Amino acid sequence: MRTRIFTLACAFCIAAGVGAQTAYDAANIAQRDLNGTARFVGMGGAMSALGGDISTIGTNPAGIGIYRSNDVMLSFGYSAMGTESNYGGIKSTNDKNRWSFDNIGAVISTKIGNVTPLRYVNFGFNYHRSKSFYKNMSMEGLMGSVQMADGRWTPISQVRYMAQQGTDTYWKDLDYTTSDPYYDINTGWLGVMGYQGFLTDLDGSVFRPYVPTEAYGYFHSQERGGIDQYDINISFNVNDRFYLGLTAGIYDVDYSKYALYDESYDTQEGYSMETFSGIRGAGFNVKLGAIVRPFEYSPLRIGLAVHTPTFYNLTYTTGALLTSDRLLPDAQNQTSLQRSTVDTYELLDGRDMERDFQLNTPWLVNASLGYTVGNSLALGAEYEFENYGSMKFSYPEGGEMLDETSEVGRCLKAVHTVRVGAEYRPIPAFAFRAGYNHSTAAFEDDALKYLPANSISTDTDYANTQSMNTFTLGIGYRWSSFYVDLAYKYQNQKADFYPFFNELSDDASQDYVITSADQNVTLVTPEATKVKYTRSQVLLTLGFRF
Repeated sequence: MRTRIFTLACAFCIAAGVGAQTAYDAANIAQRDLNGTARFVGMGGAMSALGGDISTIGTNPAGIGIYRSNDVMLSFGYSAMGTESNYGGIKSTNDKNRWSFDNIGAVISTKIGNVTPLRYVNFGFNYHRSKSFYKNMSMEGLMGSVQMADGRWTPISQVRYMAQQGTDTYWKDLDYTTSDPYYDINTGWLGVMGYQGFLTDLDGSVFRPYVPTEAYGYFHSQERGGIDQYDINISFNVNDRFYLGLTAGIYDVDYSKYALYDESYDTQEGYSMETFSGIRGAGFNVKLGAIVRPFEYSPLRIGLAVHTPTFYNLTYTTGALLTSDRLLPDAQNQTSLQRSTVDTYELLDGRDMERDFQLNTPWLVNASLGYTVGNSLALGAEYEFENYGSMKFSYPEGGEMLDETSEVGRCLKAVHTVRVGAEYRPIPAFAFRAGYNHSTAAFEDDALKYLPANSISTDTDYANTQSMNTFTLGIGYRWSSFYVDLAYKYQNQKADFYPFFNELSDDASQDYVITSADQNVTLVTPEATKVKYTRSQVLLTLGFRF
């Protein structure tokens, strides 16, 4: 394990491009929420073979072919997001509530004939919020110490990450007291800011960390934004037994994150690192789907859909503010507590740094079953497969970002999702609904967030999320044309959170700085913070069929 980690670290030390993106960014963008109309959500989204709902435009496009009338609808929601964390017995809770506009769509159903093979050609358009990034997170406690191979105990600290990155990318012709390193593609911002904030000392070409005692760490983050999805569909009904559909999807990404990490020591010294980052851009994909009744007039439907990767063109923006307090000699050569501030926004002449990149998400395969009993009961089940480890980063001018893509393959794996749902109508106008979703974990057990040695990113935190469970309930009422649906969704997911990762040399002569000669390293990472994410959402859909 140690040899593998060291090898990966060396690979990132010689990265050719300017690094900013990680596997965690890729997973965050690729993952989707269960969202759409209240009927769709109430049945747990298990409607890909049943069809007849606008939200199936984004799962199995052939579901729009089930329509035999026109339909317009819109949906609103209210969500309560909660985060509970536990680090060494210190518990933190963060909540965030918000209203949302979740869906608006329309289906135009065109009847071709009753006896012709092609019965209907339908067209659909739908907007929905496919991903919400809204989330707050906090943790705090003593970061602890680690025993090295020779018996030494050394405090765990993010400052060691700064020293390591500074050492990996040090270029002697740069003045590390100015803004020059921030414009150089070979330097990492975390290492530069640590030195300018007097948290590391330059010894020849090696940066030495200053960690006087065991560190007490505090972390807080706020994530905002979402991914808006726009789907345009054409679908066909052949002999009321075969349904085919094609959907073109357009995606608009707007993600922002504020992260604060603070360390304090028994000497009254300490520092805080504030990071402001965001990802914005757009992408597109194509979805193909089919639904088949294996026997004429059969209540059983079998569905299959394939989604191409979503091809994103994105821009990463970042800025950081470091404030440190250190005991340093003053003008009278007396040691006193002095404050230093490093603000990249000022150093870069009043702007954040931007980096363009491309991301291709995985292929997706959806297989589904639907079964109806008269007009009173509908049952749906489906399975989805996505290999998150196959995602690729690329430069906008062409060429794969090999290190970032390799990290995706190491940290991420295939995700399996199962959905089941049911709708029961005791009378034709009224319906009860229920559903359940389970998605397996996207991250490998030993996944770690590696910042390339020349990364402009300074947020070192990461969370390895585990499997996710979603439970849904719903009701609906239909008049002759107008209908109203209400759904409730509860989602929970656990994660192991770390404010930073680091590794140290087991060679005492190296003073904990890894060099190319090292063969053994020790992980110097805080204990995992146990986190539980929850989200409750109420959805209301108003619709009109004609």
